[in-house]
Order: sequence, then C-alpha cells, then structure tokens
Amino acid sequence: ARALTDVPPRELKSLVDDIKDSIGSGIVAVAGAFDGKGSIVVGVTSDLIKRFSAVDLVRIGVAELGGKGGGGRPDMAQGGGPDPSKTEAALAAIEAALKNELAV
Repeated sequence: ARALTDVPPRELKSLVDDIKDSIGSGIVAVAGAFDGKGSIVVGVTSDLIKRFSAVDLVRIGVAELGGKGGGGRPDMAQGGGPDPSKTEAALAAIEAALKNELAV
C-alpha cells in the first residue's frame, strides 16, 4: 500500500498493474491526491480473487476519502472522493480490513 501525490488516477491503475505483475501473488493498493481529489486503486492477483475482491476493498478506501461507491472487476477496482488528505487513512482502512479477514 502506498500513497502518492500529483499522480493522475489513470497512472495509478498502470502502477497497480505493474506491481501486480512483479509480485506474482498479493493485493496492491495505491492511493493518490491529484487535482484536489483523492483516488484509490486496488489490484488482486488472480490466485486470490476467490477470497478477496478488489471492488469490496476499494469501496472501503473510497469511504475514507469521503466518496461513495467505487467499482471495477474482482481483480482491479478504482474509486475516489473529495478529500485528498485522507489517502493514508484510506490505505490504513483497507489494510485493517485485510488483517481482520486473515484473522478469521
């Protein structure tokens, strides 16, 4: 998980794709502040999509950014909100949700 500034949302998606390709197995979350808004992209590698949905995870992050919704596919989802100062909180909320799920 990583928070960036001054990176357009479409570039966040490319970054998540690149990281997913390089790690082999895992979940990637990248949040960014750009043009006065917060954006978040979550990617889930194919071996994990039966257990974790990028859409569900991105919606957790979007809520922290003050947004509603967020969407995409089980392996890649994105969304945003009006509060770019909350990118770290959005990533922390996703991390907490994953830790909670793994503790079950």
